[in-house]
Amino acid sequence: MDFRDKQAIYLQIAEYVSEQVLLNRWPIGEKIPSVRELAAELEVNPNTVMRTYEFLNQKGVIANKRGIGYFPADDANDRIRVYRREQFLENDLPVFFKNLYLLGIDLPEIESRYEQFVATHFTNQP
Repeated sequence: MDFRDKQAIYLQIAEYVSEQVLLNRWPIGEKIPSVRELAAELEVNPNTVMRTYEFLNQKGVIANKRGIGYFPADDANDRIRVYRREQFLENDLPVFFKNLYLLGIDLPEIESRYEQFVATHFTNQP
């Protein structure tokens, strides 16, 4: 995983975990990697992953089943979408709109490229 400088690592890992759940790579009802497993996979300190899991637990995205591990919450997909949508609309969309305007890119071109992107990257997803 390539980390960006402008955002805390634990939040970037939270995005990664959320994406795994949304893409059904970590399905509802199935255990997600332990703190140590994910830390080793991402090559980060286990304390950073623990902070990520605590953050996602507070948001209601994952739940800790004591002695068993962490699992996506039953409504994890809805909670992730609400949180990430708010973040996108507040932080990313204004920058995106500014760039569209400055570069003279029109909405039909964006729509065409969006459809192409989805067809290329998500047609084989469950």
